[in-house]
Amino acid sequence: MAVVKANAYGHGAVEISRALMELGISNLAVASVQEGVALRHAGITADIVVLADLFDEHCDDLFAYRLKPVINDLRLLPTLAKKAETAQHPFPIHLKIDTGMGRLGFPPSEFERVLEAMPSWKSLTIEGLMTHLADSDGEETGHTERQLELFRTMLDGCKRRGMMVPMIHAANSAALIRYPHSHFSLVRPGIALYGYHTLPQAVQYDELHPILSLRSTVMQLRTIKPGDSISYNRTFIAKRPSIIAVLPIGYADGYSRKLSNKGYVLIKGRRAPVVGLVCMDMTMVDVTDLPSVRIGDAVTVIGRDGNDAIWVDEIAQWSGTIPYEVLCAIGPRIPRVYTSP
Repeated sequence: MAVVKANAYGHGAVEISRALMELGISNLAVASVQEGVALRHAGITADIVVLADLFDEHCDDLFAYRLKPVINDLRLLPTLAKKAETAQHPFPIHLKIDTGMGRLGFPPSEFERVLEAMPSWKSLTIEGLMTHLADSDGEETGHTERQLELFRTMLDGCKRRGMMVPMIHAANSAALIRYPHSHFSLVRPGIALYGYHTLPQAVQYDELHPILSLRSTVMQLRTIKPGDSISYNRTFIAKRPSIIAVLPIGYADGYSRKLSNKGYVLIKGRRAPVVGLVCMDMTMVDVTDLPSVRIGDAVTVIGRDGNDAIWVDEIAQWSGTIPYEVLCAIGPRIPRVYTSP
């Protein structure tokens, strides 16, 4: 079940979903009904599961667009069951058990009550049982193992009741790599699909390949003298005669303000440091030490240029965050261009 929420982690949910379907992936996961509806409008026919919580007003769209809900509590089930009574077949749902994430899902102490109540809603069918692992990319393994043990206990309870649930899923990207016994009948890769992970260094894994590059261009060149400042609040003061390139990308595009005076870009295969505060629409870099930079030259913000590369995990380190946030922040006004490998 490929996770394509948050615009496929910034990559473009429609095109990514199409590519996944061509690879034979028949189950997609989104965070909201709105994300699922957008995929349906784009012609995506794969099964779509909505991972986040829902309200009564979402029920009509669930049926109209064939979206499968993850149920986290009993609140929505009566409404769903009533609407499903007119359908030709029982409406498929996934039940989520909170085994230690502390966010969404049925507490294990309440799950038995859920199973007892389900026969009264004959218009619904449990297609999937799931949990979400809170620390599968952490240094220690104890919490994850306890979550998986508790999840198996809940599954055993279902088996004792004679319940046959076709989709059992727990593994996110980190667990897919690190905990083979968490795979069950389905896995839910997210960040790994796009070439990244947040696993500890000691964990061995097959190499992942980032699929996204982000390019900009040199919009203007400015020559400044010692003592001149760059950008708001004068956080960069030149100590030497310098050549500054202005790039048409800023925090409105997802290039974080936290990269001010910290980040780098690649121009002609060489690193150019970000100088001054990153602006809403522009970023300035020092190209004094780079040979013959010209207006219109390509700038690599994410990706490879020559013998060097800047990937999202390095940008995340500079800005004090994780690769997820860097990717998801890439703004909608940046055009996505898709190429075949």
